[in-house]
Amino acid sequence: MVKRSAQMAIKPPRDPQDVGYTWPTVLAVAVHLLVVLFSLVSLPSSTAEPDSSSIVQATFVSTETFTDQAQQTTDQQAALNSSTDPDEAEPAPEPDASEQEALQQQADEAAAREEAQARAEEQARELQEAQAQAEAEAQRREEEAQRLAEQQEVAAQAREEAQQEAEAEAQRQREAEAQRQREAEAEAQRQREAEAEAQRQREAEAEAQRQREAEAEAQRQREAEAEAQRQREAEAQRQREAEAQRQREAEAEAQRQREAEAAMQRQLEGEAQAAANAQQAQQAANGFINIVRRAVEQAWLIPAGASDAMSATIQVRLGPSGEVLLTTIATSSGDSAFDRSAMQAVEHAAPFSELRDLPAEQQRNLRQFNLRFTPGDVR
Repeated sequence: MVKRSAQMAIKPPRDPQDVGYTWPTVLAVAVHLLVVLFSLVSLPSSTAEPDSSSIVQATFVSTETFTDQAQQTTDQQAALNSSTDPDEAEPAPEPDASEQEALQQQADEAAAREEAQARAEEQARELQEAQAQAEAEAQRREEEAQRLAEQQEVAAQAREEAQQEAEAEAQRQREAEAQRQREAEAEAQRQREAEAEAQRQREAEAEAQRQREAEAEAQRQREAEAEAQRQREAEAQRQREAEAQRQREAEAEAQRQREAEAAMQRQLEGEAQAAANAQQAQQAANGFINIVRRAVEQAWLIPAGASDAMSATIQVRLGPSGEVLLTTIATSSGDSAFDRSAMQAVEHAAPFSELRDLPAEQQRNLRQFNLRFTPGDVR
């Protein structure tokens, strides 16, 4: 499209002679025609017509003819003037009317010739000036045409260079567009590869996350299993300890029963010997036991959930001064809190210093006894 516009802009140069010589030629022809007309009107008896091949040369010939005739008329007039001078010649006889008329006619013709000659000379000068102006104008127009031709050649060259530059620019643009397309395709390929790599990374991360979660779940399961195993082992240990405790308590209870039976046996064995003072000893023992029972009842804090059906027997062993050396459960109520509260009541109520007020035999007999605890009373 740029090449087509450049070709349309180039036009063939115009010939300066097509327009440049038109008006000077017309002016020259008009001047020649005027000269010929004046010559025909003023000089009907002049020489033969000049050669039509050159108007300028014919004009110059006519001008020379007019000059010769004017010179002859001037000479005749001078002769007439000299003949009429009174100082140099005698007066001539006066011419007759026909001679005067002829002379007057000659003088008029001479004046007309002089005037025609002056006009011809002026016209010749004007013609020469017109020709000079026409030649100068033609030269100027030729130079102008040459300058225009050079400008058109420069413009054509510039347009050709512009067209070449435009084609080069279009080629550069096409190459740049192709380069941009290649770069865009490369960028799109890089983006697709980057997206694929990102997708692979996301999938790998998701797989790693699933593996970590699976491992964490397996770890939690292992820890839960280990915790369950520890709990089972702890429960088994607690059960073994409870069983051992029950066995110890059973053995202690059996020991207390044996001791109680032994004490009872000793008491039975000593009944015969202590028959005399049995009543006194019993009264003293009852009095001491009542003191102990009242003190223990005041110190006992019965648990809130204890029922009236509960009962616990506590075996108490005292020191020489009535201090508590040992308290054990002879018979449990089945409620450990209830049993502990009974034992704590005995410990809080001690010491039982009244023991020292009894006879030595009674002191030995009362340093170990049992107390039965029920929510209603202590016996």
